[in-house]
Amino acid sequence: MEKSILIRFSEIFLKGKNRGYFERFLFQNIKLALSSFELEVCKIPGRYEVKNYREEDEANIIERLKKIPGVFSFSPAIKIETDFQKISEIAVSMMSDLSGTFKVDTNRADKHTLSLNSMQISAELGGRILAANSRLKVEIKNPEHILHIDIRENKETYLYAETIFGVGGMPVGTSGSGLLLLSGGIDSPVAGYMMAKRGVKLSCVHFHSHPYTSNMAREKVESLAKILTDFAGTLTVYMVSMTELQEQINACCDDSYTITLLRRGMFTVAEKLCKKYGKRMIITGESLGQVASQTIESMTVVSEVVKSTPIIRPLVAFDKCETIDIAKKIGTFEKSIEPYEDCCTVFLPESPVVRPELYKVKREQDKLDFDGIIERAMQTIEVVEIKAD
Repeated sequence: MEKSILIRFSEIFLKGKNRGYFERFLFQNIKLALSSFELEVCKIPGRYEVKNYREEDEANIIERLKKIPGVFSFSPAIKIETDFQKISEIAVSMMSDLSGTFKVDTNRADKHTLSLNSMQISAELGGRILAANSRLKVEIKNPEHILHIDIRENKETYLYAETIFGVGGMPVGTSGSGLLLLSGGIDSPVAGYMMAKRGVKLSCVHFHSHPYTSNMAREKVESLAKILTDFAGTLTVYMVSMTELQEQINACCDDSYTITLLRRGMFTVAEKLCKKYGKRMIITGESLGQVASQTIESMTVVSEVVKSTPIIRPLVAFDKCETIDIAKKIGTFEKSIEPYEDCCTVFLPESPVVRPELYKVKREQDKLDFDGIIERAMQTIEVVEIKAD
């Protein structure tokens, strides 16, 4: 008998002949996330198992497992060899201090070692538990306690009473790489989390306007990236100055186009970074209609500068309350609402254009040495590595 943590996945089951590819990624991601602990991670048929860990580390291991994309659920369990008498003894022991209603739920992946089927095993164990503990009563539909019996093909059985849900989704790295526009607000960290959950390996770009924006704004973004590493692993953040572009827009252009022109500059830089570093997509936290720069017309004219890189907007149909709920769940909300401004708050116009027309935007852009400014912005890039714990 030994303690272990039994890990389950969900969507990977649907991958057919490619399933092994996804399983290998998830296995490596689990090992990496738990590498600071003394333990062993094993692959068993249809599951992963964490074993040989120190009992005092279990709570911290559980917290790490909750944040690994691809992990659907997991359970601290007792593992024994598949022998009905031994299973019965452990089952009775696990339920000995409980009262109220219960049921036994058996999953029999191994169809050969025991002669009883799943329902017969559950019924027999339930009877033995009742005989040993008169404070319990069987309730099938909505019991207070469920004892799970998972009989695996490796001739071992796992008994557990708790199921803890993880992030779900796909293992990070299985859906290519993407560049997240990380602003420091509420939305963009959530967008990054959503794409990590879909298997995207993230890097980030943050646009600043030093000296108009402070070092505290930069530290805030680095802190948000650090929180994202819990889900996405180690992140590279490219820090890019938009100061010259904003100053030139402010000096030369109709101020109602300030945000539109700035965002066209951002997306131009983002695509150049994608091509330079081999990123497959640009990821933003935009939500349709949320602000003037996120109307369909605004998003269209801004996206026009991106020629060959997909732009992914995972929050496009979210309302703000939905995004805030996720931000609170993943731990970025309190940091995001700190009052340190990013470059989008510099030189804000009184009345930004809501439905810009492309020919008018290009007319304003032609007042600038746009290509030269972008090339000089590329020369300002600082690369910051934010390591996962």
